[in-house]
Amino acid sequence: MFDILMYLFENYIHSEADIFAEQNELTDELLRAGFNKPEIFKVLDWLEQLADLQHNDESPYLIANPQHAMRIFTESECQRLSVECRSFLMFIEQIGVINSVTREMVMDRLAALDKLNISLEDLKWIVLMVLFNVPGSEKAYEQMEDLIFDEPSELLH
Repeated sequence: MFDILMYLFENYIHSEADIFAEQNELTDELLRAGFNKPEIFKVLDWLEQLADLQHNDESPYLIANPQHAMRIFTESECQRLSVECRSFLMFIEQIGVINSVTREMVMDRLAALDKLNISLEDLKWIVLMVLFNVPGSEKAYEQMEDLIFDEPSELLH
């Protein structure tokens, strides 16, 4: 499932084409690329749910004072997300790449993946996909791109 998401993201990120304009054509393209139908349908559903998140009422994700918000992870989330992943989420929230709403959107999309263990690299790409789909998140998207593609030249002390 994640491989298909990455394929679509890499092939449609800079495209003017709407990924949902012709689902039959998209399905055929993915089949030609070697992906199987059940996984393709899971991914299309995943993407549709991602698009729906920005149209849904955000009130379940909002709190009164987001500057002092702290996310408590469930046991199942801790099993799927390493300490490194959870720390990274906290880090990007503290530097303003994500906020409490986009963080919960990321958590929603992570929960919908069929992977038992989410790697840090997988997490970074999911954050990027969520930010790409949230209007007004262009600056945060650019910051996240920098975190993915720019390797630090030296260790921070």
